[in-house]
Amino acid sequence: MGRTTRDLLESPDAVAGLPKADSDYPPRIASLCERHASRCGADTAAHIVSAPGRTEMAGNHTDHNHGRVLCSAVGLDTLGVITERSDPLIRIDSEGYDGLIEVDVSDLEPHDDERGLPQALVRGVAAAFSDASRPVTGFDATVSSEVAPGSGLSSSASFEVFLGTVLTGLGAPENDRSSKLSAHDVLFIATAGKSAENRYFGKPCGLMDQLACAHGGIISIDFSSEPPTITPADFDFSTAGYAPAVIDTGGSHADLTDDYASVPAEMKSVAAELGGTHLGSCSKDALLERMPEIRRRCGDRAVLRALHFFEENARVAAMIGALEAGEAEQFLALANESGDSSAILLQNYYSTKLPAEQGITLGVELARSFFQAHGVSGAARVHGGGFAGTVQVYVPLGLWKEFVEVCERVFGAGAVTRLRLRPEGPRFVTP
Repeated sequence: MGRTTRDLLESPDAVAGLPKADSDYPPRIASLCERHASRCGADTAAHIVSAPGRTEMAGNHTDHNHGRVLCSAVGLDTLGVITERSDPLIRIDSEGYDGLIEVDVSDLEPHDDERGLPQALVRGVAAAFSDASRPVTGFDATVSSEVAPGSGLSSSASFEVFLGTVLTGLGAPENDRSSKLSAHDVLFIATAGKSAENRYFGKPCGLMDQLACAHGGIISIDFSSEPPTITPADFDFSTAGYAPAVIDTGGSHADLTDDYASVPAEMKSVAAELGGTHLGSCSKDALLERMPEIRRRCGDRAVLRALHFFEENARVAAMIGALEAGEAEQFLALANESGDSSAILLQNYYSTKLPAEQGITLGVELARSFFQAHGVSGAARVHGGGFAGTVQVYVPLGLWKEFVEVCERVFGAGAVTRLRLRPEGPRFVTP
């Protein structure tokens, strides 16, 4: 049966099978077990699940139009203690969330009053499992996440992959609850998370975030094939002398769904004019040939966003090549080009509804000015969906402390988070 919550509380350092984390597991597990025991009892069987966040390295807003991306799981994770239930309730006590997240998974239809809430993600992931004739098991979970909402590291995808990993583990025979997901499970869990976010939560995201969290490591993903083609890459930025990081520039993502939704919609409007359903099935040459007509029919911003797609798609391939060749300087130059394309063509550095709030633009300029003033290479670009939130940077290790001081003077203490790229995907562990 494995160990109980009481066992884990008494010896949290004895848990084996979890990947290296950015913080110590034993104190986190002990804290979770204490909360879990007070709610669920100390003598029930307990499992530990960890699901990473992700960082986008290239391919800004290309996944939803069947393009290419480069991304990685990160060491910050969603961690939980799990106890199986005999009824169809999923009850989650999540640190920082007011009250329990409770869902009766005997009802798997979308609920309008849950849109935008974590309950929608729980119900949506469970529905995807049910639709695929996979077991949907009730469980209690006590959860702590280092992937903070609004951090740009995809707390939602980390949570979705966490849920999918729990259901996969609990649905397997007790003697076959592998801590590592199969390639089939990775794709299924990622797709379940995307479905939950699109259909139940109400956000029209692509599949990159979920696949990055579910797979682990640095990977390139080509969404032009079905299923997507995933190719692992291997590169150590610290050995090359750089620290990947994100800067939280502040600003709220509330009321920005329309901004996010406009990007895939406008790209697809151009694709429709070119006879396709998405830009991945179209060509830049065809767009250039018919640009006057498409400008009139779709508008200039849609055309510019389509141009970003084609150029960014090619740039991803070049950045993968730079990593494979060990060319850090070339990779950084291309990362800066990616940021410029997002700012000028894609236009997702700020929302036109909130022109006074341009934290991403300010953060990129602050970082690049710092690198220029010190005569060093570095990179800064928008991170993730954009419009508000985070900047991705690659900082020379010798200037890390000074860089953090400069950024936090503008954006506040704790605004800069250094990232460790996590080689492992999610893990389901029965201690």
